[in-house]
Amino acid sequence: MELGVRVSSRASAPSDGRAGAARRRVASAAVSGVHPRILAATRSQLDVWRAGLRSGAGRVGWKIGLGVEEVEELIGTEPVIGHLTTATLLGPGGTYAAERARELRAETELAIEVGDRGTIAGLAVALELVDVARPPAGMEGVVAANNVFHRAVGFGRTRPDVPLDGARARLLIGGGVRDEGPVRGNPAATVRAVARLLEAAGERLEPGDRILAGSSCHVPAGPGDDVAAEIDGLGRVEARITR
Repeated sequence: MELGVRVSSRASAPSDGRAGAARRRVASAAVSGVHPRILAATRSQLDVWRAGLRSGAGRVGWKIGLGVEEVEELIGTEPVIGHLTTATLLGPGGTYAAERARELRAETELAIEVGDRGTIAGLAVALELVDVARPPAGMEGVVAANNVFHRAVGFGRTRPDVPLDGARARLLIGGGVRDEGPVRGNPAATVRAVARLLEAAGERLEPGDRILAGSSCHVPAGPGDDVAAEIDGLGRVEARITR
């Protein structure tokens, strides 16, 4: 990716460490191929993630963000990432209180569990709840402040060696299918994309991380809805939305 970023070899020596750190961040963006604004927003989001971990949340993993208008205006179809922790993790048959949600959507997603050295330990079905109401501040608001719309997630059991050829994904509300389609997300490419963005931002994937590979189904949902996500061969995960 051409970033249009150049670090001058004739820059004067910084009066303190901040100017040097700024140049290192620009150089990191150029080397990684990640747009500097995406990198800055990702780092800001990771600061929030680290604060959550220090406050007691457990590490769960990451999500890929695709088809986000504010991002595509800047970098085309390249993905961004959000983070997942136990603060938004739904247990089996869990509930999500939607009193603050403005434009809630339920999504069926393929989840990838990371193994040693970035391998794929297995796959699972996931149900993600997102609020697609746009925050202020454009792309930075979506990535840094709004964690790429994430609100909650539940996972089915991780299963190794499940073929996805021809597999279908479904999203059900109240027992009826509201959306159905092919399973979205290439597991190996998704792991590589997340690893690249994390490395550029100074973090890394760890064994046991789970990654949401993008929505295969996406439908409006709200208080009183019983929602379920299904993927052929990977089972089903359910949740109830309350006020």
